[in-house]
Amino acid sequence: MTFAIDSQYYGLDILSVREIRAWTEVTNLPNTPDFVRGIINLRGAVVPIYDLRVRLGGGRTSPSRMHVVIVVVAANGTFGLLVDSVSDILSIPYRDLQPVPETDMAADYRFLRALVARNERMVSIIDLDRLVNADAATAMAAITARQEPEEPA
Repeated sequence: MTFAIDSQYYGLDILSVREIRAWTEVTNLPNTPDFVRGIINLRGAVVPIYDLRVRLGGGRTSPSRMHVVIVVVAANGTFGLLVDSVSDILSIPYRDLQPVPETDMAADYRFLRALVARNERMVSIIDLDRLVNADAATAMAAITARQEPEEPA
C-alpha cells in the first residue's frame, strides 16, 4: 500500500495494515519523543500515533480532516501512522525492489527497506520493524502503562 507525505511516496506491506482512519484528535502524553503525537482509544486498545513526517526527519504535521492514520501491526505492537493521504495498492514483484543506496547520510535511510519505481514516481518501502523499533516501543509501553487506571486494592 502506498501513501504520501508532501510530494514523497512511501509503501508498506499491506499485510501489516489493519485499518485506515480519518484523523481524530489524540490524547497528548508528557515526555514522549517528538514523533509521538499522542494516543487514541481504538476499540479499547491504547494505540500510539506517530507523526510519520517527523519520524522520517521532516517537520511536524498540522493535521486536517484530509489527513489519515494508517493503523499497522509491527513486531513491537500496534501503532498509528499519521500521513497526508493514502494512494494505491501496488503488487510489486520482489525482483523490482532496489536496494537503498549507501551514502554518507545512511542514518537518514535507516527506516527504508527498499526503493521501487512505479508510474513515473519513486516509492520508498518502509521497514516497520525499524520504524517502530524496540526503544520507541518500550518507551511507549511504559508511558501507556502509566495511563491505565490502577486496580482498587
